[in-house]
Amino acid sequence: MAGPLSGYRIIEMAGIGPGPFAAMLLADMGAEVIRVDRAQAVLGPAPDTPSGDVMLRGRRNIAIDLKHPDGVATLLDLVERADALIEGFRPGVMERLGIGPDVCLARNPRLVFGRMTGWGQEGPYAQAAGHDINYISLAGALAHIRREGQMPLFPLNLVGDFGGGGMFLAFGVVCALLEAKGSGAGQVVDAAMVDGAAALMTFFFGMSNLGMHDLDRPGTNLLDSGAPFYDVFECADGQYVSIGSIEPQFYRQLLQRTGLADDPEFKRQFDHANWPHLKERLRDVFRTRTRAEWCAEMEATDVCFAPVLTLAEAAQHPHNVHRGTFTERDGSLQPAPAPRFSRTSPALATPPAHAGQHTRQVLVDWGLPADRVDALLAAGAGATST
Repeated sequence: MAGPLSGYRIIEMAGIGPGPFAAMLLADMGAEVIRVDRAQAVLGPAPDTPSGDVMLRGRRNIAIDLKHPDGVATLLDLVERADALIEGFRPGVMERLGIGPDVCLARNPRLVFGRMTGWGQEGPYAQAAGHDINYISLAGALAHIRREGQMPLFPLNLVGDFGGGGMFLAFGVVCALLEAKGSGAGQVVDAAMVDGAAALMTFFFGMSNLGMHDLDRPGTNLLDSGAPFYDVFECADGQYVSIGSIEPQFYRQLLQRTGLADDPEFKRQFDHANWPHLKERLRDVFRTRTRAEWCAEMEATDVCFAPVLTLAEAAQHPHNVHRGTFTERDGSLQPAPAPRFSRTSPALATPPAHAGQHTRQVLVDWGLPADRVDALLAAGAGATST
């Protein structure tokens, strides 16, 4: 059975990070996504093996020179046949190429035009360069990801690029596609990583309003490493486990399985003043056994426990194996499409493609005459690696 977005056609303008991630999510759900690379990215025949960049999975790749008038005309012909287009250039770049939203919507009024930037399409920072670490800083997220008295620690590039960026772009595009089914009109989706990262902090605004999270004291609160019962602990073998025993019934389980159930110091779970001392005591306890021994004691219990696994370890863990959380395709280990669906179950459609690998095939499949495609390639307005 095809995925829930089967039947939708989406053009992805080649980029890095959050744009390709959004395109992967849409392709994982069954949309036909065509990635448009630069003609100059085609350096020769495509290798026999798929690209190792698994985030490019699920879509075919064409190469077009968008500085050539025939290349622009070809892209606009594809726009007429598409439901959505996503791009991740700085504001104004698509307009300068002659393929901005006004031009594209004039050719296809139902088109959803998804735009991915760090700072947004307008504002004092709009034209400045930046990366995930900068966007989550301005959004107010990074300042709160740290232990007490230590510097902020950026959580890979998950919060800005992929959580606040790619996921919000994919969500926005799907929302606009749903709206277009009823209205018959497309629109522009302005997805900014700084906006998305700020939205991810909504819970902590609420916690602060309720007096449950002190924004002025990062690293001392319930969920930011302040609590002794919500943290990562080192084991005797140098491996780590995670504990999230917030609710009283789960906290009791933690105390029972660490031998602390009768210790009077641990009776007052939410005595913040005593948290640093209790954390040191728990650290001492967890260092008495290996990670495997703590797993034998606590896995699949109501302690709220899990071993801290590397990606390679996670792929082998029995729970993840049972669910098929990871999959291997063409020799590359990668996360499987998520979420799950009971009826329209998505599957990996195609392996990651090389630049220009499907130029001729896609253009013909999308309705361009074969002789025009040949002329395009002969003029250098497009390129193929096959």
